[in-house]
Amino acid sequence: MNQHDADDWRIAGQEQFLYGAVFELRTYAPPRPNWDHDHCEFCWGKFSETETDGCLNAGYVTTNEKHWVCERCFSDFQAKFQFSLRKL
Repeated sequence: MNQHDADDWRIAGQEQFLYGAVFELRTYAPPRPNWDHDHCEFCWGKFSETETDGCLNAGYVTTNEKHWVCERCFSDFQAKFQFSLRKL
C-alpha cells in the first residue's frame, strides 16, 4: 500500500469481498425488473441503463453479478486488489 492508497477515501474494507475478484466489462442491466440502479463499490458512482444525471451505463461487474466497479476505480485499484478480467 502506498501513501496515496492510505489516504484514498474510496477504500473502506472492500478487500474483504473484492480481493482477487474476476470481472467482466459490461453494459449495465438491472438484475431484477424492479431494480433500477447499482453503485460503484469504491466511489459510489451510480450505474443505470441510461446516462442521465451523470449515471454510468457501463463498467466492470464481478462474475457473480453482485459488485459493480466504474472504469476509473477499476484502473486505480486493479493492482492493489489483484482484479482480473474474464475472457469472453
